[in-house]
Amino acid sequence: MSVVHVRVVCPPALTPAVLDVLRAEPGSTNVVALPGAALEPAGDLLQAEVAREAADGVLRRLKRLGVTDAGSIVLETVELAVGSDVRRAEEDAPGEGDDAVVWDQLAAAADGGATNSLSYYAFLVLATLIAAVGLLTDSQVLIVGAMVLGPEFGPLAALAIAVVRRRRDLVAGPLRAILLGFPLAILVTAGGVALLDAVGLVPPEFLDGRRPLTSFVAAPDAFSVIVALLAGIAGTLSLTSAKAGPLVGVFISVTTVPAAADIAAGAVTGQYGTSAGAVVQLFVNLTCIVVAAVATLAVQRAFWHRAQRRDPAQVPVS
Repeated sequence: MSVVHVRVVCPPALTPAVLDVLRAEPGSTNVVALPGAALEPAGDLLQAEVAREAADGVLRRLKRLGVTDAGSIVLETVELAVGSDVRRAEEDAPGEGDDAVVWDQLAAAADGGATNSLSYYAFLVLATLIAAVGLLTDSQVLIVGAMVLGPEFGPLAALAIAVVRRRRDLVAGPLRAILLGFPLAILVTAGGVALLDAVGLVPPEFLDGRRPLTSFVAAPDAFSVIVALLAGIAGTLSLTSAKAGPLVGVFISVTTVPAAADIAAGAVTGQYGTSAGAVVQLFVNLTCIVVAAVATLAVQRAFWHRAQRRDPAQVPVS
């Protein structure tokens, strides 16, 4: 079952129209109205379980009623929902839940990357520092550990969503997170590598360029483009299908965080060719991830448009 819980708080004047939307939707069930239940702000509390594939259309119709101006809408993913009415609602809703894109939920999921929070910058810096140690010691284990910490797909996804939805006002946040985050991580990592170099802790193997397990980081080629494109597709699908997991984060970071670390380590230790290669690697990978994410969202948008033709209210619009 793929069901979401929709909770609406609105003024009594809007309640009849909201109930009409919830009850008219074939993919909804368990419609509940609690007049006067909301205390702050005061209003009526309305709830329903909605098949995921119908959720985007329901949200859009509620927003067109002005619910978000006079009240609020909360959408929660339901882990388990059983019962004949729930099964009926999911069967009656057009399309498949795993293919549905709930655009407001998608934007919220990626919004964390566009807020420029201290935790985002901290995780990116820490991931890059760990990746630098992995490069210095030619350790794949540390490289993977750095990938787990990398938070960069958030702003990349947010940027792609802004492009697909043609929302120029949403571009500045993720761009700032990317354009400030990576230079900051590179600068801090450069300082860390310089400190290690000053006390003689940089392995001679790294200085000699002998790192067979991690040299690919600074060697961009056709496969770098392929991996970055696949990473962008995988990351986007993980967001839209609500199936994101740690492995997806690892897959995304394999093309970005280690390259940022190699820029710093190569520059500090005088391996300017390595550093330049890592710059190209990082630029190519960031660009390809965003391009792939935009293309994936556009394809999903077109596919869902066709699947929802019999219910125009479900079709996502900018």
